[in-house]
Amino acid sequence: MPFYMFQGQYTSDSINAMIDTPQDREAAARGMIEALGGTLHHFFFCFGSEDVVAIMEMPDDTAMTAGSMLVGGSGAMSSGRTTKLITMADAMEAMATAGKTKGHYHPVSG
Repeated sequence: MPFYMFQGQYTSDSINAMIDTPQDREAAARGMIEALGGTLHHFFFCFGSEDVVAIMEMPDDTAMTAGSMLVGGSGAMSSGRTTKLITMADAMEAMATAGKTKGHYHPVSG
């Protein structure tokens, strides 16, 4: 299954709700991801511009998009982004394929 990284920022209402009533957001994320056929590997709160980072495997881009839509539609996050992660084995295969087709691309010249 492909790997994905989700990074997001909670709304101030969501943060205040967690302060007032601490809750395990990893469990909530895990339940949704598993319902979509995926596996949550890590869920981190973090410093910086993002409040949370999650690393997961999902069956495909459609399942990941569905999860992103569920989270985005919930109103809990003020922003979020998903990055598809590529294994080293897949990256090496891509490098080999690029090497075989290298002569077929010509950059724009001025």
